[in-house]
Amino acid sequence: MSALQTAARPFNAVIDALLRSPRLRGLVQGRMTILTYTGRRSGQEFSLPVAYQQDGPDRVLIQIALADRKSWWRNFTGDGHPLTVRLDGRDRTGHGVARREGGQVTVGISLDG
Repeated sequence: MSALQTAARPFNAVIDALLRSPRLRGLVQGRMTILTYTGRRSGQEFSLPVAYQQDGPDRVLIQIALADRKSWWRNFTGDGHPLTVRLDGRDRTGHGVARREGGQVTVGISLDG
């Protein structure tokens, strides 16, 4: 486990708890979400908090900070991969596709109806 992953664990746990709490999620709602996906190779389910931007009613963008130090977004390269995001207290399914432009990586999510 990298130093970045070790440092991120407590932060991720706090954000996860806030987003799951009906009383406290307003503190981070609209800026942070829980992204859940199944790893392409491992078949294991992963959930992690990520910052996002709403890009219309059925589109979400996730800018990956320090992308070369993270690997989760690689599950969404090529044709992309299905996922779930928690928005406004409910889970929404969709399809995420990662794109790299220069040094910036963005995962664009098209939400299902």
